[in-house]
Amino acid sequence: MEDQNYQHVINAGCTAQESYDFINDLPLWWTVDFEGSAQNVGDTFTVHFGDIFKTFEVKELVAGKKIIWQVIDCYMPWLENKHEWTGTSIIWDISTENNSTKVTMTHLGLVPEVECYKDCEKGWNYYLNESLAKLLNGEPAKPEPVMVKTM
Repeated sequence: MEDQNYQHVINAGCTAQESYDFINDLPLWWTVDFEGSAQNVGDTFTVHFGDIFKTFEVKELVAGKKIIWQVIDCYMPWLENKHEWTGTSIIWDISTENNSTKVTMTHLGLVPEVECYKDCEKGWNYYLNESLAKLLNGEPAKPEPVMVKTM
């Protein structure tokens, strides 16, 4: 059986360049508990969800067309392998056809065989459908609010 990386398509009501800019402004749609920068190749950034975190390095940026982030560290306390995302990549392909913008997100390495797949699939579906897609279509996004970290 061939691995099926998580993939999601959004039909955006904005231009390819606007979609690219919104994706790279993570506090607008993913989590406001964000540190670092996602604006240049080589930048690193971390998103936090309480005690959970994921740290990325920006590997590729092609304005209005492509974004690649690689997970360089993470911590997901409910998993046996708490660093399961480390080494995976998030790939954003942005295209325009017939005056319509299509955003395809692929999480390379997030496949049904990994422990977090079902939980992570639900999480991505929420953030992509209920937050980023809304932002790309002129509606208010729903990023994760800042959570109080426990000690």
